[in-house]
Amino acid sequence: MNKPRYKRILLKLSGEALMGDAAYGIHPPTLSNIVNEIKAVSDLGVEIGIVIGGGNIFRGMAGTAAGMDRATADYVGMLATVMNAVMLSDVMRRAGLDARVQSALNIEQVVEPYIRGKAIRYLEAGRIVIFGAGTGNPFFTTDTAAALRGSEIGAEIVLKATKVDGIYTADPRKDAAASRFERISFNEAIASSLAVMDATAFALCRDQKLPINVFSIFKPGALLRVVCGENEGTLVYC
Repeated sequence: MNKPRYKRILLKLSGEALMGDAAYGIHPPTLSNIVNEIKAVSDLGVEIGIVIGGGNIFRGMAGTAAGMDRATADYVGMLATVMNAVMLSDVMRRAGLDARVQSALNIEQVVEPYIRGKAIRYLEAGRIVIFGAGTGNPFFTTDTAAALRGSEIGAEIVLKATKVDGIYTADPRKDAAASRFERISFNEAIASSLAVMDATAFALCRDQKLPINVFSIFKPGALLRVVCGENEGTLVYC
């Protein structure tokens, strides 16, 4: 029987992960597979918070490149994350999971506002909490939101779900000789200029002594193995 290493986790899920092989939007079979991976962890009694991105719908930096004001573009991106959060919660409901969506922007007709104490009570009751709208402020990424919410709810680790199964010495898609780190310290990652998360998120995790594990959400069972402490992905430790 699998035994979880962590009691409470913060999963950072990118919007791009929901696209599957599509160019944009949400690929329903991919979303269902991701929910099944999350359910396997939830069934072990692990408390799960999720920060979701919106890059599959709209990315603030892309809007800025097209001439939009940066703050305006970032707010549009935040709304995209709320859309993803609502759709994710609906698929979870159909899979038998009890999920709640909290938004850093007030959209009370659609989702609850973010209230830290309430989020923690939900987690303690076995509900999954999906945090939408990033930090609620422009100029901050959903990586930073993951570091912030993880720190606020007392998560033991931030799990960053990506398309690559860890952190490599170079881009494995371009360099066949690139090798994966099993473990690396925050200081070593900084010294090697490894792009684990954006600088603000990375610094917050380091200062709060909140480890990060980078893994592939498309690798069957990877999330469960990470939660159970197996050698999966790359662990960034303090």
